Amino acid sequence: MAILVHAVLDGITTDQYDTLNTRLQSTPDIFDGCIAHACVATESGLEIFDLWESEAQMRAFADRMMPIATSLGWPDGPMPRIAEVHNHWVPGAGG
Repeated sequence: MAILVHAVLDGITTDQYDTLNTRLQSTPDIFDGCIAHACVATESGLEIFDLWESEAQMRAFADRMMPIATSLGWPDGPMPRIAEVHNHWVPGAGG
């Protein structure tokens, strides 16, 4: 079952996000199971919204991503909100 992940990252800048994202892009298969991702800048930091095929795939990503983020100086933050998705679709996609 698909899940929606919403992470509030107070104190994280878009530059810090871009640095982490560049590192993650060079990590083979780290995004397996990610359906969609959005990063939104706020007055206090960032908010991340992800749609994953399953919670297990999201947790596998987090297990690989967090050591990289920590090595770049990212603090441990609160756990993201995770919700089961009743339905999702992409305009123009078949199915």
